[in-house]
Amino acid sequence: MDFVKRTIDLAMKNVEEGGRPFAAVIVRDGELIAESPNRVAQTNDPTAHAEILAIREACQRLGTEHLTDCDIYILASPCPMCLGSLYYCSPKQVIYITTRDDYAPFYKDDRKYFELDTFYDEFAKPIGARRLPMVQKNDEGAIKVYRRWQALNKK
Repeated sequence: MDFVKRTIDLAMKNVEEGGRPFAAVIVRDGELIAESPNRVAQTNDPTAHAEILAIREACQRLGTEHLTDCDIYILASPCPMCLGSLYYCSPKQVIYITTRDDYAPFYKDDRKYFELDTFYDEFAKPIGARRLPMVQKNDEGAIKVYRRWQALNKK
């Protein structure tokens, strides 16, 4: 099976059905494990990106949070949320088919605090200097949660 073509076809079908132009396909040893188009428009869920949905499905199917023996095909270079998820599940490799520069004339995200052109610069700023308002409300009880986790998970 041509997984690049499958990823493109999945994204095109999603566009034809009113969705956004993104898709992800996860493969292990030549076997299709999971796939998903972007479902943000259909679900009103801003986290329903193709990569996130496919990773969830693959991990549930394989019974693990690690995809170290999988290849993940994605239509375009990933957004920061998806990039973080890809790092977190640690696939063997990610194959992206196109880049933001290539698709920029045809598609633009419409978010208040998020523009792909500036996001990585924004992310690198100290929390207080970012455009997204963030305020810490420190409480000692938060650290107790982590201490309890450590106590229950000592090996």
